[in-house]
Amino acid sequence: MQRTPNSILSPAKSRPRPGSPGLRLRTLILLRWMAIFGQIAALTVADRYFELILPLGPCYAVVGLSIIANLVSIFIFPENRRLNELESLLLLLFDMAQLAALIFLTGGLTNPFALLLIAPVTISASALGLRTTVILGTAAILTTSAAALVHVPILYADGHELTVPPLFGFGFWLSIVVGVGFLGLYAHRIAAEMRAMADALLATQMALAREQKLTDLGGVVAAAAHELGTPLATIKLVSKELMAELQDQPELLEDVQLIGSQADRCRDILRGMGRAGKDDLQLHQTPLEQLLREAAEPHANRGKAVHFHLVPGAGALAKQPTVLRLPEVIHGLRNLVQNAVDFAASTVWVEGEWTEDSITVRIIDNGAGFPPNLIGRIGDPFMRRRRHEQDDPQRPEYEGMGLGLFIAKTLLERSGAEMTFANAADPFLSPEERPERCGAVVQAVWPLAQLEAPAGLTGAPNLPFQA
Repeated sequence: MQRTPNSILSPAKSRPRPGSPGLRLRTLILLRWMAIFGQIAALTVADRYFELILPLGPCYAVVGLSIIANLVSIFIFPENRRLNELESLLLLLFDMAQLAALIFLTGGLTNPFALLLIAPVTISASALGLRTTVILGTAAILTTSAAALVHVPILYADGHELTVPPLFGFGFWLSIVVGVGFLGLYAHRIAAEMRAMADALLATQMALAREQKLTDLGGVVAAAAHELGTPLATIKLVSKELMAELQDQPELLEDVQLIGSQADRCRDILRGMGRAGKDDLQLHQTPLEQLLREAAEPHANRGKAVHFHLVPGAGALAKQPTVLRLPEVIHGLRNLVQNAVDFAASTVWVEGEWTEDSITVRIIDNGAGFPPNLIGRIGDPFMRRRRHEQDDPQRPEYEGMGLGLFIAKTLLERSGAEMTFANAADPFLSPEERPERCGAVVQAVWPLAQLEAPAGLTGAPNLPFQA
């Protein structure tokens, strides 16, 4: 079974994504006022300047309905009210019906303002759900078709009817229908991608903030271990002296021994927290191999073998470089290792290579590899939503939305890495023909100056006290 890039932040069970916050009523009110002023101006110019004969009474009555609707909305509802999906649909249907009535009274499709029937569909496609957009699009097409067949003709001052050639009328009808479909689909797709990208970037920021907090917490723990080392050593020393002096007082001796044992326990706790001080170099920089092992450590005991292999490149020194412990690098590599462990058949290889100019990290597994049709899209957020019945048994606790690899790719590229995703072998080879490293290959390449710790980053490591 081939892998699907998954999210490490998704919950154990699939949950529907929360809906959009909805359209703001104030925005629709402002748009409607603009439409009202435009309609009044168009009717006035057509009557006074072009001297067209229009049923002005019914036309102004239809415009008046919009004015009344706006005034009711202003005085009844608060300005900051956000409409739900149904309320937005009803409001946009009202606007479409009002515009359709005006078009019916002013010549049907001979009226060039019939093109504005596309506007409610575009608004819905940008901010509302697909079902609402389909309803509005269908209503727009039906309204346009009805206006092409039944309408009140526009008359010149001499009583002649304003007409257009049938071919032009059909072309205008077709352009509106195509515009409804094309602009609706285009706006919906762009809005969906923007929302997905915003959600994914928010998840990336949360992941980076979490990793930064863990790093900061490590500094706090190291500082605590450093500061407590001296008083605990003093307590231990004094307790030993008291035990030597209280050999003939068993009751007091027992209490002093308890004090000494508790000091030993505190020492063991501090050792467990880490052999570091608040200025320990390990909080800022580390050898490349140690960085890779730290990133992979949470997934090293999940039933798959994780092997590390570091070699210098051509012309490079044998000593591996010391790199910065950047939270985004650790978290990004951890995501990649998790993805490899999830889909590996038995083994994951984490390789490091350095030259005079760059540092390269490759993560390879012996799984089925990436689906060939998705390699070009790896790193896009929410590129696939897996249905419940298609959940991958290899990782039942995650949703297949591509968010994990998006976070990894975004964080590592932010640190200066150039990312490459590929398969180590042709996925169509038979099991006997596939090499040992036959799964997915993820490669990150940093310029050496981007990841290497500066030579001036110094500090004296502090060791825990020895009793």
